[in-house]
Amino acid sequence: MTQHQTPPSDSAGTGSGLDTRPGPADGASHPPRPAVVTLVGNPRPGSRTLSAAQAVAARVTDHLGLAATPPPATIDLAEIAAEVLAPVHPRADAAREVVAGATVLVVATPVYKGSYTGLLKAFLDLYGPDGLAGVAAVPVVVSGNPAHALAGEVHLRPLLVELGATVPARTLTLLDSQLGEAELASTVDAWLDRAGGPLLRAASAAVGQDATTHQTAPELAEVTR
Repeated sequence: MTQHQTPPSDSAGTGSGLDTRPGPADGASHPPRPAVVTLVGNPRPGSRTLSAAQAVAARVTDHLGLAATPPPATIDLAEIAAEVLAPVHPRADAAREVVAGATVLVVATPVYKGSYTGLLKAFLDLYGPDGLAGVAAVPVVVSGNPAHALAGEVHLRPLLVELGATVPARTLTLLDSQLGEAELASTVDAWLDRAGGPLLRAASAAVGQDATTHQTAPELAEVTR
């Protein structure tokens, strides 16, 4: 399971990897952004979707050779759900910046009514056109019914592409029966056997497009030369 970013000292960002405090003045050094960010759209805090998504992010991080610092960050939308549709939403804005600054974004949702959750849609609606440009996205859906296996490809993938993200591989679909530690690891590894190459190339391209925003460029460049 991946490690959350170190939480800020003020309570606004506790547990989400968010910091709503003012950033450094112009010209000051900025802390490196996490290369891998997990965005979870389950409206239930501490959900199985969250733990599964963090496990996926950990294996993706290892595959890309980015297991050093900074650690992957997790945005659990259940923690900021009340803000997402509010007129003023500083924690949601901070989350948007973390997500948009990722090299690889693991986007996880349970299947609700045959699609992704309304909470995830409401959050992603806060972005303007191409708000996720330069991000390589990994859609992950968790479902109790094999009949929903294509929900990610039919619904979530087009949304991410609409926002400018690159989605280099098919959606990773996880059934409830595959969420045990051993089953999850084998399922994710089997997916990486097919998706790992395209994901590595997409992540390398994302870093090349914006080496300033993606502070982990040297590490990723090392493994993609």
